Amino acid sequence: MKKINLILFVTVLFACSDNAENIGTQSEAVTNPAKTEYPVTRKGDVVDTYFETEIADPYRWLEDDMSEETANWVKAQNKVTFGYLDQIPYRAQLKSRLETLWNYEKQGAPFKEGKYTYFYKNNGLQNQYVVYRQLDDGEPEVFLDPNTFSEDGTTSLAQLTFSKDGNIAAYSISEGGSDWRKIIIIDVESKKQLEAPLIDVKFSGISWKGNEGFYYSSYDKPKGSELSAKTDQHKLYYHKLGESQSSDQVVFGATDEQKRRYVGGRVTEDDSYLLISAAVSTSGNELYIKDLSKDDSPLVTILDNTNSDTDVIDNDGTQLIMLTNLNAPNQRIVRVDVANPTPENWKDLIPETENVLNPSVAGGYIFARYMVDATSRVYQYDYQGKQIRQIELPDIGTASGMQGKKEDATLYYSFSNYKIDSTIYAFNPDKGESSVYRKSGAQFNSDDYVSKQVFYTSKDGTKVPMIITHKKGIELNGKNPTILYGYGGFNISLTPRFRIQNIVWMEQGGIYAVPNLRGGGEYGKKWHIAGTQMQKQNVFDDFIAAGEYLIENKYTSTDYLAINGGSNGGLLVGAVMTQRPDLMKVALPAVGVLDMLRYHTFTAGAGWAYDYGTSEQSKEMFEYIKGYSPVHNVKAGTSYPATLVTTGDHDDRVVPAHSFKFAAELQSKQAGDAPTLIRIETNAGHGAGTPVSKTIEQYADIFGFTLFNMGFESLPVDTDK
Repeated sequence: MKKINLILFVTVLFACSDNAENIGTQSEAVTNPAKTEYPVTRKGDVVDTYFETEIADPYRWLEDDMSEETANWVKAQNKVTFGYLDQIPYRAQLKSRLETLWNYEKQGAPFKEGKYTYFYKNNGLQNQYVVYRQLDDGEPEVFLDPNTFSEDGTTSLAQLTFSKDGNIAAYSISEGGSDWRKIIIIDVESKKQLEAPLIDVKFSGISWKGNEGFYYSSYDKPKGSELSAKTDQHKLYYHKLGESQSSDQVVFGATDEQKRRYVGGRVTEDDSYLLISAAVSTSGNELYIKDLSKDDSPLVTILDNTNSDTDVIDNDGTQLIMLTNLNAPNQRIVRVDVANPTPENWKDLIPETENVLNPSVAGGYIFARYMVDATSRVYQYDYQGKQIRQIELPDIGTASGMQGKKEDATLYYSFSNYKIDSTIYAFNPDKGESSVYRKSGAQFNSDDYVSKQVFYTSKDGTKVPMIITHKKGIELNGKNPTILYGYGGFNISLTPRFRIQNIVWMEQGGIYAVPNLRGGGEYGKKWHIAGTQMQKQNVFDDFIAAGEYLIENKYTSTDYLAINGGSNGGLLVGAVMTQRPDLMKVALPAVGVLDMLRYHTFTAGAGWAYDYGTSEQSKEMFEYIKGYSPVHNVKAGTSYPATLVTTGDHDDRVVPAHSFKFAAELQSKQAGDAPTLIRIETNAGHGAGTPVSKTIEQYADIFGFTLFNMGFESLPVDTDK
């Protein structure tokens, strides 16, 4: 899809402490639960019955995000948590180091719309990236500055698109990290708003039909809490410029007979066709096409089922070029005429290979980006399927970009890995020549670090890749503080990407390890399926085996291992820490899906059932899910690792009640000395658009908590000297 998205950088770092004299006393005081009093969390008497099995849900009341009691609980928990964090002697130095290394100019690749060239830039510590524009070789000027949208930087720019001629822009904003958005329409030249904002927009693109209007998607506004109420009928709308939102036409999804949770519409670059994708879950979609050159043309079905993931990536006149995993788990590109677009007429343009394909189109070419053990290989093809060349990359890592319009003569791509910050390259698609367009300004030497891939064996004998990154010359003595980060779900691939926090962690002698767990997309659909529903335990076993590999090979030990993950990765951390609390010293579940018996009752959560199944699906599925659901597997009398649960009070994707209930269970049942705390970011959501200032504070707290509970009374390396 030709959408211009804000480039988000999430970076973190460390610093040191000179104040070691009183650290032992402070450490003993704050980690002793006898001196850390948790807020009393009321237990209710709610009991649910699943297939004749009664399940108590004593903290159901915490699901009510509109109640004063929940608000007071949040305040009380934060008071205890921040009281604990305040006693970490090097917390302020961590924040200072974060700010120091974060403070360098970051700029995205340029893109042309109308007569202007645009780009995103952050001067260093700005809360949000600023959009600049430039006329030919003139001086750049600010076009949109999201830092002015709110005083605290919590309103972010989510998406920016332009009309066909580039004279009108529509952009969406997120307030407090919410997935509910507003769309604002402005005149490009004057930057003046043209009409009232569109409101209550969610999980939506903005796709222009010429200069007349655009397509967008949303749900009916839910009754009750907009944060947590269930939304399960997505609709595609057309907004004609100058008309009120109330008169916007529903293009697809209006009937009650067949509800789809995710509906999107996109217009082809030549304005000839409207493409509509409709899905009931996060995997598999129906696909439709409408000829926009003819009035009242019918909606034509390409796929009438959700048995594959299929998308039109471009058209060549009446020929559609599509990416699909239908009969191709690693994906292939097919070509078909719009007159007869159903699967029996598809012809392979770029056949499936042993590696997963994720292509892009720009400059009149197809760029086939393959994952080879989670790293990038890129090949250039023409629209007849002829391979032109392989794009030479500077190292082993992740290449992204190569997107744009057909007429673009210069394309841009970025490259990074766990030790090389993102460098932007300009590429001439006709000559195949790359040149550095913009280097990173990060102040570190990548030659001081090593990043290597290993393969380890999971519980059932499956070989799983993992990339381990650390500073050169460290001693493998089992005493290195190590973060094991994972996700393992929704066909999402963890490919090597630079984050400044990794460098700071490693400059302290730390290790950062990322395994490519089943449930992800690194090896195609089969790898994904192997970590879903009643095979979900494979994901947890893969993660546990990764930790055991690091320990067995002396990278670290139980006393110096932390596990971390967010969203579905938060589920991963919650499940593993309840199954193997002896494996790690610290657990960091972020915005996690933690109540697996009820996740599908909130917002669009039912759409995740492809990966998880649901507790109402069958007795067998209920028993399986109950067996790993983190909220339901915290056991009294067990010593759990030091745990810092993190969430946002405005998270309307994975509602914060998941984290609230998990923290309450841990605090009620923890038998060991380690703290079990929850840090609830106010006016924040699932993560996207979080202002830099909040991100720095959050990671200073997370890493301070981690090192402190590993027994570090001061930081190993004094980076202030």
